[in-house]
Amino acid sequence: MTVRSLSPDILSVLEDAVGPSGLTADTAGMAKYLGDWAGDYRGSALAVLRPASVAEVQVLMRLCSELGLGVIPQGGNTGLVSGAIDGTTTGGVVVSLERLNAIRRIDRANFTLQADAGCVLQTIKEASEAEDCLFPLALGAQGSCQIGGNAATNAGGVNVLRYGMARDLILGLEVVLADGELWNGFSGLRKNNSGYDLKQLFIGSEGTLGIITGVEVKLFPKPARVETAYLGLISFEAAIGLFNRARRACSDLISAFEIIGSECIDLARLVDPGMTAPVAAPVHALIELSSGPTIDLNGVLASFLTDALEGGLVADAVLATSNAQAKAFWAIREGLVEGQAKRGYHVRTDLSVRISDIPALVERARRFVATEHPGWIALAYGHAGDGNIHFNVLPPLDLADGEARARGEEITAGLYDIAVRLGGSISAEHGIGRSRAREFWAGLSPAHRRMAAALKTALDPKGVMNPGCLLPSTARGCRPSRSFPRSSASAAMWCARRLPS
Repeated sequence: MTVRSLSPDILSVLEDAVGPSGLTADTAGMAKYLGDWAGDYRGSALAVLRPASVAEVQVLMRLCSELGLGVIPQGGNTGLVSGAIDGTTTGGVVVSLERLNAIRRIDRANFTLQADAGCVLQTIKEASEAEDCLFPLALGAQGSCQIGGNAATNAGGVNVLRYGMARDLILGLEVVLADGELWNGFSGLRKNNSGYDLKQLFIGSEGTLGIITGVEVKLFPKPARVETAYLGLISFEAAIGLFNRARRACSDLISAFEIIGSECIDLARLVDPGMTAPVAAPVHALIELSSGPTIDLNGVLASFLTDALEGGLVADAVLATSNAQAKAFWAIREGLVEGQAKRGYHVRTDLSVRISDIPALVERARRFVATEHPGWIALAYGHAGDGNIHFNVLPPLDLADGEARARGEEITAGLYDIAVRLGGSISAEHGIGRSRAREFWAGLSPAHRRMAAALKTALDPKGVMNPGCLLPSTARGCRPSRSFPRSSASAAMWCARRLPS
């Protein structure tokens, strides 16, 4: 049975847990929590709960566990795969971490930072810089996304090449489990080889095993020097060849290496009509180096680019001469993403293959779109240094939205098949959410399915944590139990018996 409303008694108990300002149950108040940034998904919920402390999260989880209410954890709601939006049922509540948003501690001596899960990524980055440190996780949504969501989705971004995914940047987590028990996994240790590394179970779990309430991350010395160049190349194959050369010539000084098909530039101009690319070439690339103060970083990059130009690896190159020019280069990369959103519905992927297979992925995907779906516009760009290509496809402007979305599902399936046949993944950094759960589950081996289902059952036996996300409801332990009281009188009695002290 699907619960379609909460009785006044249950709403009262939930409000007691989070206070009057921490509960919203009216349609208008819940609206912003039930739609995604891109406008692709709309969901529903019985209520939105906004706890302001870890203790309040614990109380809520005890209540929801007893009730069998599905809990949808939500951070900044900037995800793109419907991980924090439930459009399939009305039987759950959204738990937003936005009020749990303090930086708890910065330790300059040990280069660590602890923060509440609802702390916005940009706030963490700025607080780190104020202490002459760097937190390198860098995303287009960093002004809105929250560190707890970054952990829960194992966020990537442009600096994965040098610093790794969120998984590599997290030292410890604090998590409220499905039954309300608190697990404190903070230690500040960078080396701790004592059995299971439990934090890794929750990183990338997308809220299906517990609610992350606190995160402890690694900091790094703030680079004293940063050099950026914008390059023009004849093909994606040339771009990967250049990247391999750069890795050997510049080593770990490289902090980012992005590649952009020239077809993407017009999308950036939808955000800024006056935007001009520094080069004209079939493929554009951005390379960034960073270091301490004693390295002649400009000389290193200039020497590498000179050799690449003379060797014919690069058709054109512009080395930024100021921070403003470097920001203008990056604005093209950032603007093309926003431009796609302005264009409207489009097929969006974040495919991952081995770095050497990127040219094959792009070539096969472009051929597939041109042959099977003429009139659609293929876009290829992404993080060359970690094998993550965002191959997106725009529908014809005169195609009705319903037909575009139906065709889009066919295109998405075809692109997934191309990546998988190359030994790749359907998700490099966006996660699985609800929109990819079926494809994800179908692609797992029997052993993988058994382990995933066993883990879910062990940590969430009632299936209340983000039901339908990541794992299908057919997996054992993934369907919320329904012990919800039917009548107002029975609800009042239930609340009296079960309200946590």
